[in-house]
Amino acid sequence: MAERTLEDELYEAERRLQAAMLAGDVEELDQLLDERLVFTGPPDGQCHTDAKELDLRNHRSRTQVMTEVTQEDLTVLVAGSTGVTCFLGTLKGTFAGEPFALRMRYTRTWRRVRLAHPGRPRQPGDHADRRAARRASRGRGSRSALTREIHCGNLRSVVRSGLR
Repeated sequence: MAERTLEDELYEAERRLQAAMLAGDVEELDQLLDERLVFTGPPDGQCHTDAKELDLRNHRSRTQVMTEVTQEDLTVLVAGSTGVTCFLGTLKGTFAGEPFALRMRYTRTWRRVRLAHPGRPRQPGDHADRRAARRASRGRGSRSALTREIHCGNLRSVVRSGLR
């Protein structure tokens, strides 16, 4: 079986993100969205730096309920361990009880992160992370062990912008 490429992982991460949005799956969204998520777009065109917390709160409270996410096009670009996805599609649902249907383009920047503990995103400064980095820098870490820790759940969306 061929090894999965970062491009494959980006397509999978986008699929997971869209499914989580549609299902209102706050746990999955929390895993996929980086703490530094920035959102630029409707309704005001402003840059929102608290986007992750706002997005999770809207899904958790059901202020925002998605009923359709239809992807028309997805472009994926890779540069090293960073990727960019450009989504074009239709989003339908309700926001604060009001229905919406928008054709949107989102540009998302993704970065690959290593997990210190399976099932939990790496936190900056994790002790296990620092220890693994020291071992790897001294040549004592197993490259395959580090590689196994990287999977699609570790691609986190950092920037999201949308235009109507």
